[in-house]
Amino acid sequence: MTISVGEALPNITVKTMGEKGPVDIATDDIFKGKKVVLFAVPGAFTPGCSLTHLPGYVVLADQIKAKGVDTIVCMSVNDAFVMDAWGKAQNAEALLMLADGNGQFATALGLEVDASGYGMGLRSKRFALVAEDGIVTHLAVEPAGGIDVSSAEKILAEL
Repeated sequence: MTISVGEALPNITVKTMGEKGPVDIATDDIFKGKKVVLFAVPGAFTPGCSLTHLPGYVVLADQIKAKGVDTIVCMSVNDAFVMDAWGKAQNAEALLMLADGNGQFATALGLEVDASGYGMGLRSKRFALVAEDGIVTHLAVEPAGGIDVSSAEKILAEL
């Protein structure tokens, strides 16, 4: 079942890149007591994600944060090394690049997708959400192949 507006985000351990390598981070530490925009992509370095989705958030990061957002999170079912390299390649230092390596967070949200037919295994659907103190206040899930409702421009307009 997919998470809905008004529901609390689950507390799952994911990874981000630290100074000495990947480090565990609890999603509660990301969301509790903060206003957060999280957008998820099917895969780092993939065309739609690299050409459209992530760059929009990089360009609009200051405007999004000016609306009271504490953190902008980019999440993918990739490892922390890949997410770190992708963030650096995209100049995404204003964003938290989050690795949901086993897809546990995407699955807990009910937003996983089986991309085995494309040789990609379990992935996350493309979506964006706004959460305040760990409660979802806006959720935008893309139809297959879409990059519209979860775009930085649409999320900025929702804020």
